[in-house]
Amino acid sequence: MFRGPTGLHRGMTDTPAARIAVVTGASAGIGRGAAVQLARRGFGVVLTYRSHPEGADEAVEQIEREGGQAVALPFDIGRTASIPDFVGAVSHRIAAVWGTSEIFALVNNAGFGGGAAFAGITGEHFDRYYNVLLKGPYFLTQALLPLLADGASIVNTSSSSVRPGDTEPGYSAYAAMKGGLITATRYLAKELGPRGIRVNSVAPGPTRTRIADDAFERHPEIIGAIAGRTTLGRLGEPEDIGKVIAFLASDDAGWITGQDIQVSGGYAL
Repeated sequence: MFRGPTGLHRGMTDTPAARIAVVTGASAGIGRGAAVQLARRGFGVVLTYRSHPEGADEAVEQIEREGGQAVALPFDIGRTASIPDFVGAVSHRIAAVWGTSEIFALVNNAGFGGGAAFAGITGEHFDRYYNVLLKGPYFLTQALLPLLADGASIVNTSSSSVRPGDTEPGYSAYAAMKGGLITATRYLAKELGPRGIRVNSVAPGPTRTRIADDAFERHPEIIGAIAGRTTLGRLGEPEDIGKVIAFLASDDAGWITGQDIQVSGGYAL
């Protein structure tokens, strides 16, 4: 367990609890899993939500029950015009709650899933994929650069759908944006390396989240087939991905940058 913002998390190393992580899209699923795992590693967490404030409140409550500290802020990653106001809100809250002006981890996780057949994709559909999955994370990272501490870590959530072998009809636009994010990850690692800022991405496979309008809850019959294509024999859980994100944000991963790490249980090997 760990103490408040000025205490230390006691593990293999001492990590200042005043280190702050920003996690977008953390009201449920992978983002929530990452927020909880980061708090367990001693980070103070700023988590965002778009349409599920109740989920964000539950995530904050869970972190606080375990002795951590977190705050939730509304944010729509698809509206890049709102980014300056969000950055201002982050700066204000981390100063007020933790007495700091720096962020040590940024997790670009907010997004949406669900396929759309290529023949039916409209410009509006394409722009939504682009704005939420690529443009938003790209420009949010740029806007937060003044707050990111030297030696900080950025983790982007990509997707196993980018990899050959996991090519399913209906995901051309989604996978194209995730592929772009992986490429941007590598280039940002190169550009931000002189500041000691590490940039990586994690590529989940099918994971039990609210993605695609709670598809796994509405269609549990599909789980068996997915587990059958997964080397480790089950559907991924948010904490599976969250643990790897928290690791990459920590000093334990201090020699890893520019990588896209598959966290899929061996899906579609």
